Amino acid sequence: MQNDWIFIGIFLIVAPVFPLLAAYVVPRLLAPRKPNPLKMETYECGMETYGDTWVQFKAQYYIFALIFLIFDVEIVFLYPWAAAFDALPLFAVIEGVIFILLLVAGLVYTWRKGTLEWQ
Repeated sequence: MQNDWIFIGIFLIVAPVFPLLAAYVVPRLLAPRKPNPLKMETYECGMETYGDTWVQFKAQYYIFALIFLIFDVEIVFLYPWAAAFDALPLFAVIEGVIFILLLVAGLVYTWRKGTLEWQ
């Protein structure tokens, strides 16, 4: 009985070692170390910054990106459903239609709130 559990114990001991090796040990061994003042400067988009670098962006950009991301991810969930549509039972088809209606309701809501319009 104890012999069966030894594999789980070995796994629990060895499993954390692999991410630590990949994240800390191997890069320290393989990465080149030749620092100089130019390499230690802050790098942003390959261009020198002008003026204040802590500029606030409008929250509308982030909301627009989140809405795009949400609808994009939902399409990923719909693809397998559409691919197997002809083999699905009626219950699954009704669930898919309800899911699409919820997506349309969310789109109408964001459209009416004016989130999708640039100003």
